[in-house]
Amino acid sequence: MMSTKQLDTLLKYERDKEQKSAQLLQESERDYQDNLLRLTSVSDFRLEYMKRVSQRSLEGIDSATYSQYHAFIAKLDNASEQVKIAINQAKALVEQRKKQWLIQHQKVQAVELLRGKQLIKLAAFAAKQEQKMFDEIATQQYIRRSYS
Repeated sequence: MMSTKQLDTLLKYERDKEQKSAQLLQESERDYQDNLLRLTSVSDFRLEYMKRVSQRSLEGIDSATYSQYHAFIAKLDNASEQVKIAINQAKALVEQRKKQWLIQHQKVQAVELLRGKQLIKLAAFAAKQEQKMFDEIATQQYIRRSYS
């Protein structure tokens, strides 16, 4: 059985690992949210740009300018697709890190439980030792009184 000091050291180590896992999880969640925001921004910009193209086409534009507008819209669509890929990757990373954190959290709980049981055993042993000492003192006092 491990000593309390060893369990304390193990608990500190596992808690540090849990904290690092939690930080990585937060970073990946922040990354995921940033990508969602990026997609919204690109989509909003594309919509606004389409409105401008539509308005300009009502005023009349030449085919070269229309081709440029169309090429830029294609680039925005491509950017949206790239951000969607990044979102899927970020979401997968969040799930992976969530699982890692959960595993680490369970390890911490297991060590805490083991440490708690160890402390209970130590307290029971100390109480038993104390009771033995009191019993020994009482026995000695009884013997002294009997012989006096």
